[in-house]
Amino acid sequence: MEKKWEAMSPDEKQEAQFQKLLTPKDPQGNDVKFQSPGAEAAYKASVTRIKDAVQLKRIPDRVPLTLLPSMFPFLNAGMTVQEAMYDYDKCAAAFRKFILEFKPDMHIGAAQAGPGKFYEILDYKLYKWPGHGVAPQHSYQCLEDEYMKAEEYDLLITDPSFYFTNFYLPRVFGALGGFTMLPPLTGILEIYGVAFNFIPYALPPVQNTFKALFEAGAEALKWATAMGMLNGELTSLGFPNILGGFTKAPFDTIGDTLRGTKGIIMDMYRQPAKLLKALEAITPIMINMGLGAAQHTGNPLIFMPLHKGADGFLSDEQFKKFYWPTFKAVLIGLIEGGCTPFPALEGHWGSRLKVIQDIPRGKTMWMVDQTDMVEAKETLGSNACLIGNVSSSMLKLGTPEDVKNYVKKLIDTAGKGGGFIMGNGAFFDEAKPENIRAMVDFTKEYGVYK
Repeated sequence: MEKKWEAMSPDEKQEAQFQKLLTPKDPQGNDVKFQSPGAEAAYKASVTRIKDAVQLKRIPDRVPLTLLPSMFPFLNAGMTVQEAMYDYDKCAAAFRKFILEFKPDMHIGAAQAGPGKFYEILDYKLYKWPGHGVAPQHSYQCLEDEYMKAEEYDLLITDPSFYFTNFYLPRVFGALGGFTMLPPLTGILEIYGVAFNFIPYALPPVQNTFKALFEAGAEALKWATAMGMLNGELTSLGFPNILGGFTKAPFDTIGDTLRGTKGIIMDMYRQPAKLLKALEAITPIMINMGLGAAQHTGNPLIFMPLHKGADGFLSDEQFKKFYWPTFKAVLIGLIEGGCTPFPALEGHWGSRLKVIQDIPRGKTMWMVDQTDMVEAKETLGSNACLIGNVSSSMLKLGTPEDVKNYVKKLIDTAGKGGGFIMGNGAFFDEAKPENIRAMVDFTKEYGVYK
């Protein structure tokens, strides 16, 4: 009798997720038809390598390899970023070309470009993007601000969903201003006066907001369909996408796009108790965001970009008080739900390594940017799989020989005993194709486990 999901241990859930990956399904729930026996064998070998690396097992053949680009596949195909954001078919074709050219063991899809028309429809104010404040050939840029006011913590803590709908979203999406006129849904209980709660839905600003949502939803579906068809085709060709979705550390959730860096730093001194309470309030939301995404996509890897926990942003004491407890809680929540957290240590994290190594063994995968990989292997790497950390500067400015020498160093140190995936340390827009080729070919040639 098959064991129920709720009764499974985290080990069993993780294993079940990877077994699903090894027998991929199409959107209709049928087994994927691989385009050749060789493609099927390559797909399963790649998933097995990644699985064994995550679980810190001895890998049977070689160091796994992944490439995690930002806008490089599109620029390398002779397109602008703007074209990739507005022409979904061209975006998918460029990414397909990138994967077939370099043949990594794992990719995370072409969604990084995003749907430009969708952002236009909703009048997205949190970012500038090509054609909207940024040149066509450049990537989008975040516009950090205090989209949540310092005095609004109680609103966020009491009812996060109402706060996001009625306060945050109208501030970052110009087309959603009608949401400010809506009452809390929790006030709709019984027949007595219930109709009064629905009066705002008759008002033109509210109706315009919903019209924008319908239009944006149609555009999002169009984009997601193109990305999904690409993933399906790449799977049939032997290249797995195991990214299930993304979530964030609670401190970054508040510090990135709610309060902003300046705001959250001030809050640590002016209202630390409120900040801590808010971090705890949104922790289950961040857990469920990752679990829900993985359930929808069927893939276990949940990406977590880490922005404000790096060396220099917080003191060691502040990191242990404000950042790590809720970040760790999200990691544990994802693991207990069968997901594999995939945090990205953006920048330098050397002073944090001994703290963040306190995690369940063989359940996470960390992208390492500028942190010394030998030090990371000796600390965090004792319990977690590491990815990295070939730098963007080396891929852009170095030579193939520079890349080979550094890749050899990584394999000889971080690659010892498994638990390591060769990859870049930060998402890159520009690189020399010959340097990426050197990274791929040398890893496959030299990174063989005896």
